[in-house]
Amino acid sequence: MTDVARLAGVSHQTVSRVLNGHPNVREQTRLRVQAAIAELGYRPNRAARTLVTGRSQVIGVVTQNTTLYGPASLLAALEQTAAEEGFAVSVGSVRDLDRVSISAVVERHLAHRVAGIVVIAPVESAGEALEHLPKDVPLVTVDGDPRRPVPLVTVDQVAGARDATRHLLDAGHRTVWHVSGPADWFDSAGRIEGWRETLRAAGADVPPLIPGDWSAASGYRCGQMLARMPEVTAIFTANDHLALGVLRALHENGRRVPDEISVVGFDDVPEAAYFIPPLTTVRPDFTAVARASLDLLLAQIESGLVGESRLTIAPTLVPRQSVAPPSS
Repeated sequence: MTDVARLAGVSHQTVSRVLNGHPNVREQTRLRVQAAIAELGYRPNRAARTLVTGRSQVIGVVTQNTTLYGPASLLAALEQTAAEEGFAVSVGSVRDLDRVSISAVVERHLAHRVAGIVVIAPVESAGEALEHLPKDVPLVTVDGDPRRPVPLVTVDQVAGARDATRHLLDAGHRTVWHVSGPADWFDSAGRIEGWRETLRAAGADVPPLIPGDWSAASGYRCGQMLARMPEVTAIFTANDHLALGVLRALHENGRRVPDEISVVGFDDVPEAAYFIPPLTTVRPDFTAVARASLDLLLAQIESGLVGESRLTIAPTLVPRQSVAPPSS
């Protein structure tokens, strides 16, 4: 820092203020310091900063080792949002979100003196582990169990499923069939709840649930069965990969989308707009979830108080060409 100050012709206190984003620095001075930093290749010593400030600039994240679009997108949004606040992210991935695995990763994060921890906990097995974590650690769960007394930020799964089901009913369909996600996922449970609630509120029949997982292969198997049922005119799938499999099965069985059957997904994966036909779906705001999670965590870090806040982020319905009124 002294070398940067000498090259820029300022004090080392001014360099410190620039590094910490202090507002009381003239723009010309800030640019001069930043140029000196770039020229010298200076990088702040995070270990030394932790000793001086008493606070780490690293946030620990616990997540399942998966390539599923939702958790992967959320992790990317957390890393980006944390970087904007001057924090690095240390990711601990586990194969199973159970008590032993989560506790081990949390202990590893704490050994590295992270400032706080975010647990992406979308499955039931993670619930017990969260209750046994240290109570004095700044902690936020994402997409976790709403029944647990821990700070939580989540996509409003019920509202998203409600919008998807209502969109199909408003198109003129008498009822909507649902291909669900895995039974132990809170996302899946919320989407089932929103689907059923909307059908009942409309006075529509509630068809039997079609259980699936999150994969296109599962959607294909479910779609093969639904394609052979002439009474099926509208399908809401728990994610876009299930919808992709359903669309393939419908096509193979000569059921035209949306002329004969309408389909709505959930997640708005980047490829959804390029399905045949382009898929109507529900888009979660992963950036908003990450921002709310980080804000909640930073508030705990600053205050030293761990509360039981609950924040839900509304998703958005994205209409495309996979929905139409039922054929006569």
